[in-house]
Amino acid sequence: MSQQSNCAIAVIGIDIGKNSFHVVGHDQRGAIVLRQKWSRGPMEARLAHLVPCLIGMEACVGAHHLSRKLQLFGHNARPMPAKYVRPYSKGQKNDFRDAEAITEALQRRDEGTAARRKQRNNANEEELSMM
Repeated sequence: MSQQSNCAIAVIGIDIGKNSFHVVGHDQRGAIVLRQKWSRGPMEARLAHLVPCLIGMEACVGAHHLSRKLQLFGHNARPMPAKYVRPYSKGQKNDFRDAEAITEALQRRDEGTAARRKQRNNANEEELSMM
C-alpha cells in the first residue's frame, strides 16, 4: 500500500490533523496505491513532486490555505464539506478511513465541493474596521 508510482495516482484524499496528514491515493481504477502518514513539514514538498492530480480534503481553514498552495503546483485541489464525506465512511472512524472516504466522495460527487476562500489582506481589513 505504499507509493508505487507517481504517475499511477489519479485522486488523493487528505485528512488534515494538527501535526500530521493521513494521505490516501487511488489510481484510475479506484485501487489504493498510496496510504501514508506525512508530517506537516515535508507535506508540500512531496505533493509538489507528484504529477498534477485531483486532491480533496474536508473544508476548514487549513484546507483552504493548503488548496491555494496546491493550485500553484498544478493540482486540482478541492475542499469539501464534511456532510458530503460522511456517507462514504466505512466502519470505525480513524484518520486513514477518513482520507479514504474523502477520496471516494471526490470520485462520486462533483458538485460537493466548497468554494475556495481567497487570502485576505489584513491591513485593508483593519482600516475598514476602524471606520
